[in-house]
Amino acid sequence: MTRAALPGPVRRLWPAAALVAALLAGWQVAVTATGVRPQVLPSPLRVVEQGWAFRGQLWENTLPTLQTTLVGFAVSLAVAWTVAVAVDFSPWLRRALTPLLVASQTLPVVAIAPLLIIWFGFGLLPKVLVIALVTFFPVAVGLIEGFAATDRAATALLRSMGASPWQRFRLVRLPGALPRFFTALRIAITYAVTGAIFAEYVGARAGLGIFMQLQRNQFRTDLVLAAVGVTAVLSVTLFALTYLVQRAVTPWYSGDRR
Repeated sequence: MTRAALPGPVRRLWPAAALVAALLAGWQVAVTATGVRPQVLPSPLRVVEQGWAFRGQLWENTLPTLQTTLVGFAVSLAVAWTVAVAVDFSPWLRRALTPLLVASQTLPVVAIAPLLIIWFGFGLLPKVLVIALVTFFPVAVGLIEGFAATDRAATALLRSMGASPWQRFRLVRLPGALPRFFTALRIAITYAVTGAIFAEYVGARAGLGIFMQLQRNQFRTDLVLAAVGVTAVLSVTLFALTYLVQRAVTPWYSGDRR
């Protein structure tokens, strides 16, 4: 079968898959040739083998991480949409909040996360707040810029026809902003998983972050890397799901991109 005859998704993904396979093969050969101890650098085969042997523990810790990620990201989306819509309807609010949005990215999450644990304990709330802090900015800015970049001619036409500000927003600005929103969504969802892992690493009762910390303390580098692999799969899966949601929500834009 020629490359052109391959299905579209396979044709787009095979270069990345080939590169990953080559890197894993080089890693396996290097570890085998040098005889490095597994506590320092285990081989990919050992990581997969031990990951499968401890699949029960990995799965038990993946579920809390996934729950934290989804809850925190949902809170972030709700706040980002509220702020972006409010900013779009109020130029004064845009001038007031934009500097604060930029300033929010200067906050060191590494320093704030332990404080959130101290203030709110080891439950779900501090981890949700960490994820919201990490993911709010790209989603909010993507929406604000998307609203601002919509077709001015269409907006002017609706205004001349007597459409209300809400009707202009619903019919023109909202659909026009969705492509930029989904671009920001893909960036933020990967940050969400990383934020959840970091929050668990700082303090949690269960999750991939605490699992990595416990295995690191026992010098089980193979299980740490197995958890890293699960985290990567989780991130890629959520990233891919955003494309499916975008196709369902913006079929006109997806069709134009083919």
